[in-house]
Amino acid sequence: MNDFQRLREIVDVAQVVVSSLDLDEVLQRILQITREMVDVPAGSIALYNKKQHSMELHAIEGLSEDLSANKSWQIETDSLTQVALNQNSLYVVEDTGQVTFKLSSLARAAGIRSLIAVPLTMHGQTVGILFLNDFVPRTFAADDLERLTIISSFAALSIVNARLHQKTSQLAVTDGLTGLYNYRQFKSLLAQELQRAQRYRHPLSLIMFDIDNFKTFNDSYGHPCGDQILVQIASTLRDIFRGADLVFRYGGEEFTIILPEANLDQAVIAAERTRMQIGEMGIEWPGVQQQLRVTASAGVATFPDDGIAAECLLNSVDELLYRAKREGKNCVYFNELLRKRAYS
Repeated sequence: MNDFQRLREIVDVAQVVVSSLDLDEVLQRILQITREMVDVPAGSIALYNKKQHSMELHAIEGLSEDLSANKSWQIETDSLTQVALNQNSLYVVEDTGQVTFKLSSLARAAGIRSLIAVPLTMHGQTVGILFLNDFVPRTFAADDLERLTIISSFAALSIVNARLHQKTSQLAVTDGLTGLYNYRQFKSLLAQELQRAQRYRHPLSLIMFDIDNFKTFNDSYGHPCGDQILVQIASTLRDIFRGADLVFRYGGEEFTIILPEANLDQAVIAAERTRMQIGEMGIEWPGVQQQLRVTASAGVATFPDDGIAAECLLNSVDELLYRAKREGKNCVYFNELLRKRAYS
């Protein structure tokens, strides 16, 4: 291959690698391109978590199911990963049977006999490692290694850009204080989930919580205390509602949860369990000897009984929450056969 062909190939690869801002797509394309370039049957890309000194597997091809299932790992001293990070350049192993570093038992069981570890570095910071693997000992061509070195710079840049795009996109749909989905995302996802519920004729429930006497906490202890309460309640909601349930900070001291395929009984049970756990929370605050205690009121509405359109469902749950606040607080209100009942 002459110099022009080599340059043309690198330019073509660079264009492909930086053509997407989807992180998983970027990593999969990097892996596919570099595997073909070096002609190896397997490989993977893991991103580096500097704070936890660990690796997170994001792309893998041609390796065993056991190795593929190992989604993250701590970096051990004298391990291949640590050696590759220290190297800060391509690290080539022609025969894993003749190395002194620790090769994981999963890698040995997978039959890896030769490899190239390519640190993906940007501005002196390693963002990940590309591993290219073969199942026989082999010598890698110098031209291939040179091209990998060049491509690794484009790869690192594309990863940084994709991560930045991912973070920016996440900020657009999440609340800055609690990390929950925000009101904008609530409106979007509620419309999507209602369409799905209508299409498949499944129930869908909506819970709206409001922290009782929240203004009193802000007035008595300051807004930072109120923020701490919101953060702690958000954490409680995340722990309680998992899987398909969607949790949002609706605004101010209000939170909403969309429960796809949940009927009224299921949603009321979940709301009551949440109300009790919020009431059991203890909030430490400087200068206050005893833990602060908060309570919350809730309304529960279900599609299609309490509304078919999003606006109708929201009006129903808002009215039920208002009644819970007006008639005693620290309770859950819902409709059942046009009768109003409350837990407290």
